[in-house]
Amino acid sequence: METLDFGHLAQLATTWALPVLIAITLHEASHAYVAWKLGDDTAYALGRVTFNPLKHVDPFGTVILPALLLMTGSGFLFGYAKPVPVNFRRLKHFRRDSALVAIAGPLVNVVIAAVLLLSCRIFLKPE
Repeated sequence: METLDFGHLAQLATTWALPVLIAITLHEASHAYVAWKLGDDTAYALGRVTFNPLKHVDPFGTVILPALLLMTGSGFLFGYAKPVPVNFRRLKHFRRDSALVAIAGPLVNVVIAAVLLLSCRIFLKPE
């Protein structure tokens, strides 16, 4: 049986944990922000329109499950955050606003990926 290399495990955790935590936080906060701006203050009242990651972390889905997958060397990493509560009936234009709230999180992830890609192209140019 192979022994765990805790130095390597710590490097993997720090390399993945911070970017994933930022992405999860921005993803969930964007759902909450868009819902709030379109008429539903449910997430706002619960303090979920925030960049504080502790408000979005699900103990099992954000911490335990990814850690188990990382420690077992599963080959893939999966996790999730607390879903943002949205009362779609409170939105001003139900159909349009529901779609905007739903797309807000994935759109933020695409923007983050684009910014990181451009940063890599600018700062990591091969010589």
